[in-house]
Amino acid sequence: MSRVVNGISRFSPEIQRRFDIVSFDPRGVGASSPVRCSTALLNERPAPVLKSQADFNATVAYNQRLWADCRAKTGPVFDHVDTLSMVRDLDAIRAALGEAKLSFHGSSYGTLLGERYVELFPHRVRATVLESVVDHSLGTRAFLNTQTAAAQDSFDAFVSWCDRTERCALHGQDVHAIWADLLDRSSRGEVPDPKNPSATLTPYALSGFLAPRALYEPDFAGLAETISRLSTAQSGQAAPAKAAASTTPEAQTSANPLAIFCQDWSLPIRNYQEYAVRIKEMARIGTDLRYPQALAVVESCLGTPTVDNPQRRLRLRTDQPLLLINSLYDPATGYNWATNVARQLGRHGVLLTYEGAGHGIYNATECTRGTVDRYLIDLAVPAPGTSCPATEPVPTAAG
Repeated sequence: MSRVVNGISRFSPEIQRRFDIVSFDPRGVGASSPVRCSTALLNERPAPVLKSQADFNATVAYNQRLWADCRAKTGPVFDHVDTLSMVRDLDAIRAALGEAKLSFHGSSYGTLLGERYVELFPHRVRATVLESVVDHSLGTRAFLNTQTAAAQDSFDAFVSWCDRTERCALHGQDVHAIWADLLDRSSRGEVPDPKNPSATLTPYALSGFLAPRALYEPDFAGLAETISRLSTAQSGQAAPAKAAASTTPEAQTSANPLAIFCQDWSLPIRNYQEYAVRIKEMARIGTDLRYPQALAVVESCLGTPTVDNPQRRLRLRTDQPLLLINSLYDPATGYNWATNVARQLGRHGVLLTYEGAGHGIYNATECTRGTVDRYLIDLAVPAPGTSCPATEPVPTAAG
């Protein structure tokens, strides 16, 4: 809901003029009965990279304790926060507004809501835009490998930008080698954590600290500057840490949106042996970024109860084709997901490719914005294979 209240400018003036833009916080997040869990217990989460069967067992036991804690603190809605349940919420909103049909624009995880809504209520849909597309058809191996490949593709796009851009802080240098050295140093505890001068970054934390935030925008210039700083920093040279916030009764519980993910995805790993096989395969794919965020979410669901909305291929039939839009280099919802969803849709969907980088690219260029607007306003579907040229990434305000 806050995306509309505080970020209405993400939609063009023409879309704002033509449509009443309505949004809501899906159940389990924001102001809609959010999943709440013990802050102290959330802070006890085991190390993200497991090293043994004992680590694996400890993670499963922790997840089960956390699941029980979240259920107790959240209440009955906890067992009904899957996206399929949210589909019925969306249709209830449509009915309450007195609309016979809706025009839907979902981004990132919101695309799963759009996919499932069109499956269940195809006769109630006027138009559907899926921006940065989630592929909800993948098993554990395919999920982890496609996510690793997407992160690596995005990092390679960053390296290519540095090679051709003089304002890159690493221009003219071997970025892959500098990054590899950082990872090696982080494995020895030699890379300071910029947010905590008394701590260092592990290889997992290094990848998580740098890559997703900068690759989403994308803020390639900021990423290059950070890598450059860290490559010469020594332990103890990090910026002063902020004072810890005081603990209040409200801070005794925290939101845990991963509970939604675990009710939407069945991604089992039987034991540490299977886990180690997955890690090795991911390392062969992600030569620079072997630990995508996907690894943490899969681990967070180990040992949790039966999934209410398990993944499967789309079974969707609609008179009005869906419009999919994705960048070639998206670190979160990779282009490999978008093309797979497009294949599942067949003639019931068209993929618009943005030839650049970033996650959530409606406003990336006039081409992406204009194509989506024409579809929403006039139901004009672009020809299959249509693409929009990339623009060079620019620094963000913080970059």
